Amino acid sequence: MSADPGLYGPASVTWQAHGDPMMWVAGIRALHLQALHPRAVRGVMQNSDFRRDAWGRLMRTADFVGTITYGTAEEAEKAGARVRRIHRLLSANDPDTGERYGIDDPALLLWVHCAEIDSYLHVLRRSGYPLTDAAADRYLAEQRVAARLVGLDPDAVPADRAAMDAYFEKVRPELAAGDDAHAVDDFLRRPPTHPLLVPARAVLWRHVADLAYGSLPPYAHELYGRAAPPPATVTRRLRATGTVLRAVPARLRWQVPPRHILRAVARLGPEARPAPDGAAR
Repeated sequence: MSADPGLYGPASVTWQAHGDPMMWVAGIRALHLQALHPRAVRGVMQNSDFRRDAWGRLMRTADFVGTITYGTAEEAEKAGARVRRIHRLLSANDPDTGERYGIDDPALLLWVHCAEIDSYLHVLRRSGYPLTDAAADRYLAEQRVAARLVGLDPDAVPADRAAMDAYFEKVRPELAAGDDAHAVDDFLRRPPTHPLLVPARAVLWRHVADLAYGSLPPYAHELYGRAAPPPATVTRRLRATGTVLRAVPARLRWQVPPRHILRAVARLGPEARPAPDGAAR
């Protein structure tokens, strides 16, 4: 019996693209973008200590993405069921209206999904990862699997770049940078660090955080009220960073826990190794 390729498999754009190291920069961009939806970010702030557990949140997201991308079908379905179960139990309060609303509100789930997936695709392509327009559309269509796992109707999720652009145009009037969004922004700029690591934060983290913020759409910079470098400068820096990170041997990069890719390759064989040329094809 052949090994289980999971919900995506090595033939998918998702399998190839999610192995790229620039996904970490994209994940930080996603947090910045997601925080601009007042109801969505309020749900995070009211149900978790973001300032104390932001790293844990980022790692849990990375673990979820890795599991549903590279895990078996059973592992992916269990991960999705766990997320849906948690979301069903959580709610938030709108201080302006007094309304109590569920975290599993489809409109909020859709915003979080689109902000995340758009960030992955945007940063990968802008940093030089080889994805044609057709492959980019295929990637977005594949991400309806992830949308289903978190509780969305796949048919209601943008499945190509045109639909994604239309979605952001529609939701744009709902976005704002309130106190919660600025708290996320402040954290991502200056995360709590041991005093001995402050110099490293200034040199390494600041570069990553600036890249993520700079890659946001112009309206996000306007809402946050914080300028970004010219787009051409951001693109140049993204490409330079992507070149450096991709030069690190994949086998070394994939040692970072929880090692989803290494387990997938062990299960399916060396031909399942993600690579940019695989996504290009």
